[in-house]
Parts: sequence; C-alpha cells; structure tokens
Amino acid sequence: MVERVQRLAGAAKKLPLPEGTWAIGAGLVVVGLSAYGFQILAAKRLSDSDFTSLNVLWAMVFVFSPGLFQPLEQEVGRAVSARRVRGEGGGPLVKRAALLGGLLALAVIATAAIAHQKIIDQMFDGRGILIVALFVAILCYCVAFITRGTLAGNGRFGAYGLMHGSEGIVRILACIVLFAIGTKSVGPWGFALAAPPMLAVAISLRGQHDLMLPGPQAPYSELSGALAWLLLGSVLAQLLSYASVFGVSHFATPSQKDVSSHFITGLFVARVPLLLFQAVQAALLPKLAALASEGKHDDFRIGMRRLIAVVLVLCVSGTIAATLIGPWAGKKLFVSKWDLGNRDMFLLTLAATAFIVALTLAQGLIALKAYKQSAFAWIVGIVSFVVAVSLGHDLILRNELAFLAGGGAAAIVMAGLLVPRMRRGGATLQDLVEVVEHEPLEI
Repeated sequence: MVERVQRLAGAAKKLPLPEGTWAIGAGLVVVGLSAYGFQILAAKRLSDSDFTSLNVLWAMVFVFSPGLFQPLEQEVGRAVSARRVRGEGGGPLVKRAALLGGLLALAVIATAAIAHQKIIDQMFDGRGILIVALFVAILCYCVAFITRGTLAGNGRFGAYGLMHGSEGIVRILACIVLFAIGTKSVGPWGFALAAPPMLAVAISLRGQHDLMLPGPQAPYSELSGALAWLLLGSVLAQLLSYASVFGVSHFATPSQKDVSSHFITGLFVARVPLLLFQAVQAALLPKLAALASEGKHDDFRIGMRRLIAVVLVLCVSGTIAATLIGPWAGKKLFVSKWDLGNRDMFLLTLAATAFIVALTLAQGLIALKAYKQSAFAWIVGIVSFVVAVSLGHDLILRNELAFLAGGGAAAIVMAGLLVPRMRRGGATLQDLVEVVEHEPLEI
C-alpha cells in the first residue's frame, strides 16, 4: 500500500501541469462562485415570482448556450491546434465556425421570436423583458464560446482562464450594484446574467495578436464529421441538468410561486459538487492528456484512477455535507426563499451526483466516437425525467425524484454502452487523449 502511494506521488511530480492550467481552474471557480453570488443577491431583492422567472431564464440560457456552442468551442480548439502543429493558420476555420455558430444562434432566436408570446406567458410568467435578455445572452455566448475555442487552439490558456474569471467578476459586480441601489425589477437582473460574456471577450482579447492567421480554406468536415450528434448530445445533457427547473415552473400553481423559488435555491446548493468537479477537471485533465500523448501508460492509468477516486470522494462527501448542513446553510444564505429539509437536499445532491457520473461516462463514449450512443443515453435520461415527473403529485418531491431518475437512467445506459466497448479494446491512445480534453458543463 505504501509503495502504491509513493508511486502515485512520484507520477504526480513527473510532469508539471501545462501552462495556463491554474488560470483556467481559477477562472472556472470564479465564474462558479459568481453564479452563487448572483442567486443569493437576486433572492434578497426579487419577489418569489420574479425570482422564479429569472431562474427559468437562467436555465434556458445554460441549456441553449453551452448546449449549442460548447461542442463548437471544443472542435475549434482541437482543429486550430492541429493546424498550428502543421504550421497552418486557423483564421479560415475560426470564420467557418463563427458562421455556423451565428446561424445556430439566429435559428434559436427566430424560433423563439415566432413563439414569443407563449414563451413569455408560460416560461416567464408574463415578463416580456426576459425574452429580450435571452436573445442577448445567446448572441453573447455564441461569441464567447468561439473566442474560447480560438484561444485554446492557439495555446493562449492564460487569456482563456481570464475570460472565465472576468465573466464572473463582471456579473457579480453588476449584481452588487443592483443590490446596493435596491433594484427590485427583474429586467436589470436578467441583463446582468446575459451581458457579461461579451465584456469578458473584450477583456480577454486585450493584448492578444495573431489569433486569426491566414491558412487553407476550412470545410465543415474539418470541425467534426459528427458535429450534429455532438450538438444533440450537448443540448440534451444541458436540458437534463436543468429539467427540474422547468418542471417545477410548469407544474406550480399561482399559489406555489414561493415553493418554486425554494426548490430553485435548493437545486443550486445541491449543484456545488458540479462546481468542484469543474475545478478538478481543469486542474488534472490537461496533465493526464500530456501523459497519454507521451505514451506514459502506467502513469496515465494511475492518474485516471486518481481522478475517479477524487470524483467519487467529491460526490459522496458533497451528498453527505448537503444532507447534513444544506438546510442550515440555505436558510442563512437565502432567508425567506428557503424551506427545504434534509431529505430534499439528499435527493437533489444525489441526483446531481448521478448526473456527474453520466457526464463522465458520456465523455468516454464520445472518445470512442460513439456519438449516437451518447445522444441516445441522454434521450433515455430525458424520457425518464418526463415519465417520473408526470407520475408524482407533490411539486417538490416529484421534481427531485424525476431529476434523480433522469440522471440515474442516463448513467446506467451510458455504462451499459461504454463497458462492452472498453472490453473489446476499442480505446486507442488518441481516444484516451480525446477523453481528457473534453470540458465540463457550464454551471
């Protein structure tokens, strides 16, 4: 046992973390913490119904934005990096990705504009300003994700981390100003959510040069031959992540708006392990990728076991902590918008844990190029959520159990699809590198 511990420690020291790793990790932590600051300050100023509508906007922004644009970021980053190795400029490829991202953003906005009245009435409880904030957020995040991919592909990881961190800082500063002047109108809070990504782009690009060097023309196939499946899987994963927010909003009666706001604050506290998971990935996965690419198989396997162990510890300890102290902490942070007990926090955090497991297994399927299978597993998760939430009667409990059912079903199907492929030896060294290059979901 002592020998294994020493070997693990030695492996950890053999290779320094790649440049920018800590900047990226710090940026992710800042943007994650700013999300909780946003929630806490908004909860203290807005009414229950306004707060619920604002969080429906939050859920819609983080379903469509990372869902549509994060796969583009990842593919741009890898493709530009590959061109850089070959001595080719990535400008044409970035322009191609920006055009595709812009078309996706406009398609979503146009569809929402056609059904705007129904969205305003059913999703935002009549608050029309929030659909404008949704459109602004989609456009801002489209630019932000393409920029992130461009920075990553050019090896500008410090600027990449700065973009994450500055987005969080701008957002929390805006919230502090709104809180200080006593803003009780939901509109400004909606734009405090929507606008910061564009400001973060401007901050991160300051002083950056030669990001769009000329090079060969870029066909869409250079981004990915399976981009449609990647986009579908990404959107479905994000949808499952926030499905319970839509569920509690849909099933709540006019007299249950306060109950809806209580559930939403509980869900954000339960998602703390997901924030910690992001930080762990940012700190460890680049190192694992480097070990794999250098052919250090033993060190790589040790690192992977280490990552899995850390994830399990985070999930178990997060569930226990949320169950025991979650209600106390929630009452201190959210005051009048908190009325959840230990059982609620146990179920919500356990559901978030199941979702993290499903997300991790999905990365494995993607690495093995099983894009359709990964998307299928997310579909099973969504269907399981819909079935479970339809069977219940208690507003809070039905959404807690549905989130758990959706995440658990997705994880089980992912495992059932992934394990046989691993046993057949389908994973190559390049596949392992692709596994550890994938990024976590946005909070």
